[in-house]
Amino acid sequence: MPLAVGLRASVRVVVSESDTAAALGSGDVPVLGTPRLLALAEAATVAAVAPQLALGDTTVGTSVTMEHRRPSPVGSGLVIEAELTEVDGPRLVFSFIARRADSSAPAEAPGADEDVAGAGTIERVVVTRERFLARAAAHQPGAR
Repeated sequence: MPLAVGLRASVRVVVSESDTAAALGSGDVPVLGTPRLLALAEAATVAAVAPQLALGDTTVGTSVTMEHRRPSPVGSGLVIEAELTEVDGPRLVFSFIARRADSSAPAEAPGADEDVAGAGTIERVVVTRERFLARAAAHQPGAR
């Protein structure tokens, strides 16, 4: 199956001490850190398309727009869902939403927004892994 709009994946997590802003250096509070939310959203985007990629291909992130709307304390569960919303050659655009894992309210239900921890878009580009790594190595200090 080719890469097509509508591919989806989700990631589930229970917030641990190592996921907190305090542990990540992005703040001093014991709630899910924004960098960790972004990493989880990226993991969901990768999972959405990885099975459809050609052998030797991968995706790399190029752009992110994200809102971190609600705190998620240690011990709370989250589900981060990503959906491929645009395919433009090698450029892929995803939307994602992170919700409390125990939420059973449909997204359009009154009060459902209270369950949203974060949301946004992530752009990734399909690359040939070997060629990408060779170019990255060529840009290292001291490389010729």
